[in-house]
Amino acid sequence: MTITDRWDAVMMRNYGTPPLALDHGAGVRVWDTDGRGYLDFVGGIAVSSLGHAHPAIVAAVCEQVGRLAHTSNLYMHEPGLRLAERLVGLLDLPARVFFANSGAEANECALKLARLHGRATGRSEIVSCHHSFHGRTIGALSVTGNAAKREPFAPLPGPVTFVDYGDVAALDAAVGPQTAAVIVEPTLGEGGIVPPPAGFLAEVRRLCDAAGALMIVDEVQSGIGRTGHWFASQAEGVRPDVITLAKGLGGGLPIGACLGIGAAGELFAPGDHGSTFGGNPVSCAAALAVLDTITDEHLLDNVKRVGEHLADALGAIGSPLVAEIRGAGLWRAVALTGNDAAAVEAAARERGLLVNAVKPDTVRLAPPLILTEAEVDEAVPLLAAALDEVSS
Repeated sequence: MTITDRWDAVMMRNYGTPPLALDHGAGVRVWDTDGRGYLDFVGGIAVSSLGHAHPAIVAAVCEQVGRLAHTSNLYMHEPGLRLAERLVGLLDLPARVFFANSGAEANECALKLARLHGRATGRSEIVSCHHSFHGRTIGALSVTGNAAKREPFAPLPGPVTFVDYGDVAALDAAVGPQTAAVIVEPTLGEGGIVPPPAGFLAEVRRLCDAAGALMIVDEVQSGIGRTGHWFASQAEGVRPDVITLAKGLGGGLPIGACLGIGAAGELFAPGDHGSTFGGNPVSCAAALAVLDTITDEHLLDNVKRVGEHLADALGAIGSPLVAEIRGAGLWRAVALTGNDAAAVEAAARERGLLVNAVKPDTVRLAPPLILTEAEVDEAVPLLAAALDEVSS
């Protein structure tokens, strides 16, 4: 029986059947169970920030799991405390941290903060954006701007109002005395790596201030160096009330974080929220190794430099299928003229390059932050050949 047969026999069908079974990785490369190698430009969906089997993460995890793997939330531990201190320091604002296991859970925490914030004045409405993605748990799904994902699970918590991403006039009309919070991505991630118009985040901040609503910035995909900044919202000079993180924070280990800034960090009282596994010592040790390595190896600068090289190389492909190159840092999208993304993904995979058809007309690239220009020069011709195959 093949691994595919075994998978189909026991796994729920929510993901369908994946096309590959991966066995191991090193740096920006992975190998499948047949021994075939691939350049990994998916990065675990922007998770594997230091690539695969990075020695700093391996050492930190092995040391910590041999010392103390779990405490629950009944006890303090040094890795969690150090990680919270580091995140607050990177933010350079007064803040408090809640650790979870995923981005969806971090956003659930943010939504509970919004409910507490709105309780005093009877506010409960959340404003979100069409084509946004905030997670698949019931609460996070309720503010995810994709009807196809939401509707099978209705009724969902509410009220929630959706506006077009980047439409300041629509946002102005939606945000008012009934609004507890606005939740927004600095760039739409699952929506296709779509940046907003210049100044949009600042306008969200202004409207939240005018209405007395919290501004929640979902940095689950954009945070921890993905765009060349610790937080993408920092590059816009915007101070949110809440920031949510996950994905690249643990470098492959499951961890999410919700940062409540200023007054938003003081909303929870004992018993208001919790997580048995959230912020476990092993995941926190991995996250500390990620932050240390990004700092010590100047990876934010690497992301900016190699990211521009990647964008230039992608822009020079010249395929009739390519409509636009979008994104920042090592978070790029190849927007296509038609719904050929799945075919391009498959053709690239056959050539030894892993990319992600994030939408029918969009191919997403989110390689590890350690990516080199030489690896870009190796990967982009493979993608160009895949585009040529699909267009022929």
